[in-house]
Amino acid sequence: METFRFLKFKVYQDAKDLNLEIYILTRKWNVINRGLIDQLIRASISICLNIAEGSAKGTDRDFRRYIQNALGSVNEVVSCLDIALSLKLLTEQKYTGLINKAASIAKQLGGLSKKLLS
Repeated sequence: METFRFLKFKVYQDAKDLNLEIYILTRKWNVINRGLIDQLIRASISICLNIAEGSAKGTDRDFRRYIQNALGSVNEVVSCLDIALSLKLLTEQKYTGLINKAASIAKQLGGLSKKLLS
């Protein structure tokens, strides 16, 4: 098995880009929203970390479990962004852009998960 193969996965690169965008976005938010900020950052980095950790597992079944965890984290990110929008912490335009990126990642993870089943 190739060492650090996850670095070549498009879904990993996209998840990393989403995570970096979330870091930049949340720097501007008020400290009163610390819980939401922390959860959003943890969830977005969890996507990357689950892809990375899963790719090192010995079986496709194990890798698939981590991909499913990453997909759960994508949903958590979307929920946090929805709450942030309700709190007017981001614009509708920024929200839509991030949701579209999350949807693309979710589709890629779903495709990878199916591929690991075959």
